[in-house]
Amino acid sequence: MGGAPMGDGGQATPGPDQQANAGSGPGESTRAESLADLLGGRRGAVDATLPPLAFAIGWLLGGESLWGGVGAALAVGGVVAGVRLRRGDRPRSVLIGLLAVCVAALIAVRTGRAENFFLLQVLSNAASALAWAVSILVRWPLLGVLVGAVLGQRARWRRDPALLRGYGRASWVWTATYVLRLVVFVPLYLGGQVLALVVARVALTWPLVAAALALSWVVLRRSLPAGHPGLRHPVVPGPAGPPR
Repeated sequence: MGGAPMGDGGQATPGPDQQANAGSGPGESTRAESLADLLGGRRGAVDATLPPLAFAIGWLLGGESLWGGVGAALAVGGVVAGVRLRRGDRPRSVLIGLLAVCVAALIAVRTGRAENFFLLQVLSNAASALAWAVSILVRWPLLGVLVGAVLGQRARWRRDPALLRGYGRASWVWTATYVLRLVVFVPLYLGGQVLALVVARVALTWPLVAAALALSWVVLRRSLPAGHPGLRHPVVPGPAGPPR
């Protein structure tokens, strides 16, 4: 959908290297690693920008030919999928990324409008913004769900009031990234600004993901009380059970 966790076209799905790192020794504390260490996302965010760039180049070289843009995007999308498989990314994640490019191309071809290549991107960011906001309001913040899954904690993190509060606050950072993309993308899409959409797509992918990883990590870390053992070690209360 957009961004690192559940991000822009699924680019922040942790790879095997991040998962292996996430399972390291029990003595590590929150201060020893960041969300970027746990969730990764840089390679995936860069990969997600390549098909839109190819679309713009093909569109321009073909004299604003829709088929030129679509052909270039599909070709590059296929190459990216092959590279991702070779480096060990999950096949399901690779398939979802390639399918997103194919659907975007199909929408553009069926409607005959180049800007509709980015319609799926606009819709996915709207859905992501809503999903992240709702997850916080129902006290299942998606950042906690993602990090908990990487660390193999399932929902144990949610029984730690400090972690639950921290993940909730940090998840607002990710919600804001999707809202920001919508604020930029929607006017450009409605105005049919194809090249500007490509520029915005690139500028609001990896740079924004990197900023969100850093800022949400600061928010999360500052939300934990002094002496908290860290993300890997939820402090579970007694028989009272999980927070309401």
